[in-house]
Amino acid sequence: MLEAYFRTYYQKWLVDKLAVKISQFASPNLITLYAVLWGIVTAILLSLGYSHGALIALMISGYLDSLDGTIARLTTRSTPLGTALDIIGDRIVEFAVIFGLYLIAPPARATTIILMLGSVLICICSFLVVGIFTQNTSNKSFHYSPGMMERFETFLFFFAMILFPHYFIYLGYAFTLLVSFTAILRIREFAHVASVSLNKI
Repeated sequence: MLEAYFRTYYQKWLVDKLAVKISQFASPNLITLYAVLWGIVTAILLSLGYSHGALIALMISGYLDSLDGTIARLTTRSTPLGTALDIIGDRIVEFAVIFGLYLIAPPARATTIILMLGSVLICICSFLVVGIFTQNTSNKSFHYSPGMMERFETFLFFFAMILFPHYFIYLGYAFTLLVSFTAILRIREFAHVASVSLNKI
């Protein structure tokens, strides 16, 4: 939701120019790998209590995630394998961060973490299913179905959870509700479009 407003400016000012330079010596898949590694570093730093270091590592991971797709599109090196690695890499990073948040206080955060992971699982399933059955008209490798909770919003929640650990439970429940609601809205919109298409036949 917020990503739709900020993405254009962020992409233009902070990503595109650097992506052109980096594309000369790094492949999109390599950048994806680095994004995943920095996501795992985030979890490690969280488990060790280095919250500010974890924030920096998470920002690097998110930025690299922006770069890989941009490089692939600018250099026409977008491939099905790259798309698959990007989607899988994003889930690894999300799991790593959530697991790192759990390791800060395992007993107290267990239920909230399970709910968060469950909502992410449902949401990514809705995203992939809608993408499979919807004709692609974008510049991405397959149909990208936007939602209330996207990468930008997810990272904002992660930042808040790291910065304000005393509010983790409340933030975790809000995250779970919004991610679940995103999945519901996505399926509802898909059902509406599908029914309209059937009526035109």
